[in-house]
Amino acid sequence: MNKNILTIATGKKLYVDLAINLARSFSYWNPRSPISFFIVTDSEHYLPKDVTSFAKIISVEKDEVGKGFTPKLYLDQLAPSGQTLFIDSDCLVYGNLLPIFEKFKNHSVSVIGNYIAKGEWFGNIEKICQKYNVPHLPKFNGGIYYLEAGDITTKVYTKARELEKIYDEIGFVRLRDRPNDEVLMALAMEIYEQKPIIEDGTIMAEFVNFQSGVSSDLLNGKVILYNTPGHKQYQKSWFLDKAEPLIVHYLGHHNRLHPYIKEAKIMGFLANGYSKTTSKLLTFFSISMPYKIKLFLINTLRPIYRLLFGYRMVEKSERIID
Repeated sequence: MNKNILTIATGKKLYVDLAINLARSFSYWNPRSPISFFIVTDSEHYLPKDVTSFAKIISVEKDEVGKGFTPKLYLDQLAPSGQTLFIDSDCLVYGNLLPIFEKFKNHSVSVIGNYIAKGEWFGNIEKICQKYNVPHLPKFNGGIYYLEAGDITTKVYTKARELEKIYDEIGFVRLRDRPNDEVLMALAMEIYEQKPIIEDGTIMAEFVNFQSGVSSDLLNGKVILYNTPGHKQYQKSWFLDKAEPLIVHYLGHHNRLHPYIKEAKIMGFLANGYSKTTSKLLTFFSISMPYKIKLFLINTLRPIYRLLFGYRMVEKSERIID
């Protein structure tokens, strides 16, 4: 079967910029690959030539597939034939992705995750499971979805779009004032008995569960996300102490921080013809060193600033308003 990577970059230019970084990291680690890379966008004019030289563009009109998280509910209609791995635009690739396709092969619709039967996950899961007569829901991060074209896939996504219309009635809680694709897909998948690949930290990882730090060297395909016991941000409820994934989801504010901005800058220099050595040096002096100096000064002077001026208001995320 054809193997495809699909990402969505619609709405704000922010998402196109993120998709460019994702595409470059994919191309770096998957040159001359049998995997095709697709970008769904309403802003093709923002894409640079180095990306359009290998990426296939699926053009859509503004809001054609909805706003917020809704476009992810149309992956069955956007995906090419064969095996498709959707990757959120705010991810980076750290290696050859062919092994991921082998792990997902013969799943109609799947994700990376575990199961949840009780507790809170954008709603009271136990009540929602009782309402729909299912034992549990797959719980996952929607940074990636896997799908293979077919009747089951069509049924799952059709059901997810139907459920979106009654999102509040079901008892789901909104994310950034919009329906969350994850819980809709989780319920639709469970209704049609579609199973997740159990998470082990090798395919994708993100920072909700790993808050103790990250070590990233994209050029050498090395990344580790930590959830260290004893660390002040240790997540006791998470079962992994570290992850070494092929894909990192730099969700939320993490794509505005080191190491994402470092890796994106290096990919940019490489795309403009600089050598690896030069790209690393230029990035160190333009990004890493100033960032580390700023971080040191902030941590050193923050207590004095707060004593004199109090706490600053949290800046509003650019993602909140589309």
